[in-house]
Amino acid sequence: MTSINEQLTQKFQDALGKSFGSDFQEVDPQVGPARDLRHGDYQANIALPLAKKLGKNPREIAQTIIDNLSLETICETPTIGGPGFINLKLKPNYLEAQLKSLYGDQGLGIKKIGNSSKVIVDFSSPNIAKEMHVGHLRSTIIGDCIARTLEFLGYEVLRLNHVGDWGTQFGMLITYLKEVYPDALTQADALEIGDLVNFYKQAKKRFDEDPTFQELAREAVVKLQSGDKETRQAWQLLCDQSRREFQQIYDRLNVQLTERGESFYNPYLEDVINALEQQGILEKDQGAQCVFLEGFTNKSGDPLPLIVQKSDGGYNYATTDLAALRYRIKEDEAQQIIYVTDAGQSNHFAQVFQVAKKGNFLPDTVAVTHVPFGLVKGEDGKKLKTRSGETIKLKDLLDEAINYARKDLENRLQTEERQESEEFIDHVAEIVGISAVKYADLSQNRISDYIFSYDKMLALQGNTAPYMLYAYARIQSISREGNIDYENLGENLQIILQEDTEIELGKYLLQLSETIKEVEKTLLPNRLCDYLYELSKKFNRFYENCPVLKSDEPLKTSRLLLCDLTARTLKLGLSLLGISVLERM
Repeated sequence: MTSINEQLTQKFQDALGKSFGSDFQEVDPQVGPARDLRHGDYQANIALPLAKKLGKNPREIAQTIIDNLSLETICETPTIGGPGFINLKLKPNYLEAQLKSLYGDQGLGIKKIGNSSKVIVDFSSPNIAKEMHVGHLRSTIIGDCIARTLEFLGYEVLRLNHVGDWGTQFGMLITYLKEVYPDALTQADALEIGDLVNFYKQAKKRFDEDPTFQELAREAVVKLQSGDKETRQAWQLLCDQSRREFQQIYDRLNVQLTERGESFYNPYLEDVINALEQQGILEKDQGAQCVFLEGFTNKSGDPLPLIVQKSDGGYNYATTDLAALRYRIKEDEAQQIIYVTDAGQSNHFAQVFQVAKKGNFLPDTVAVTHVPFGLVKGEDGKKLKTRSGETIKLKDLLDEAINYARKDLENRLQTEERQESEEFIDHVAEIVGISAVKYADLSQNRISDYIFSYDKMLALQGNTAPYMLYAYARIQSISREGNIDYENLGENLQIILQEDTEIELGKYLLQLSETIKEVEKTLLPNRLCDYLYELSKKFNRFYENCPVLKSDEPLKTSRLLLCDLTARTLKLGLSLLGISVLERM
């Protein structure tokens, strides 16, 4: 189904060709939803940028375009507003026909891409021997939402988890555990993740303070990198222990990932150096192999290098990221690669992408995008931490959200004098708690920092997951109350738009396709959240003003169709955010 925006754009392009010649037929007419709904539903802003090019008054240009528009079946007569905006008001019978067509479309009118395009989304990326914390939450759920949206649109998506499973920290940890708890290096499940984290902290302290220990740790790293059987086995056990803990978090968040850690790219690091050398862009600086970058300078104005091989011959994060990028292009044949990490890594990725271009292994046909996000802050405006000053563990944060949701539900059940089973309470608390955490994050512009508040995110009013879930559950309650089977409402169904609130709901339902396309283009999940929030508000106004079950036919069935379309739209939109709906709350 072609969206309203696409239909209007095509009509305007035809009018531009008729008005000013065929050269203008490919010009973007700048059609979009109206900023002020009092003037119409859509507007086209093309007259203003054309004024300078044509040397005419923008209102005169707007009138010429209107004279050549063929919109009789879609809109009322267009009007000109302000300096030259063309305002468009959709006809009710056109809206009714579009909604009926939308109702019969399982994909709710969203066009899939014609050919399967390979996209890699790199997200989450925790470190082995460390617990996932609140910082991993943002990468995990933003990356998951982007992957879900692209998958829904027909892209072939590879979801990669680039875990930190290689490097000096393993030399430290293995050396320390040999001294204090050797069983952990030979027996599976000998350690809990909390114990592993504590041992890592103690190992780091020893490494910083004890030169002898430091030397032993470095020797252990060499053994690991050279494939020593005993060291590799110990490393594998530590990785497996962390991996099991990560998976528990991913299962709770309903996030699917393919793990490909830093160690995976270890065999390809030397190839990166050779490729850069062949291009003649490697320079030695204080013994290290570097590529000097354009646009990156120190305080003195001297160009900054990206180190790709340290003076001792070792490699670093940049080398691994270059190897990963090269592998993803050559072996995975990715056409687009998206990296979801905190904003603090923006410079790092800009440098890596520049070196990859210089090294001639990032072709123009492959798009690479860094998707940055801001910090999670406490209600005091500072970085979210525990009272002792440590970063909050993600497991604890999710547990607390579910506990909050449970208390809120139990209070509501008591107030409403409702009896529900423990199974029902557990299920609703889990869905609401996890959904609230996800939605509170995704509804923010990801580039900004945001304030974390359980009370706000679990509120039944406002731009929250519970508000959206409640709107969906309300629609299901209508079907239960009226014993309605939405799948068998009969044949020759009509949609009739009479009241202002049902017209507004109908118009907004038709904007889902444009919203999802906007998320695809901008990689900003909050655009979808804003749409779902506005849709829920419009539905609630419709529900309050337009009787559904008490209306006479054919209005009753028409309003049931609008209810069902709203529920299907909410369910689809929330699923793209990684949120499950509830039939009852």
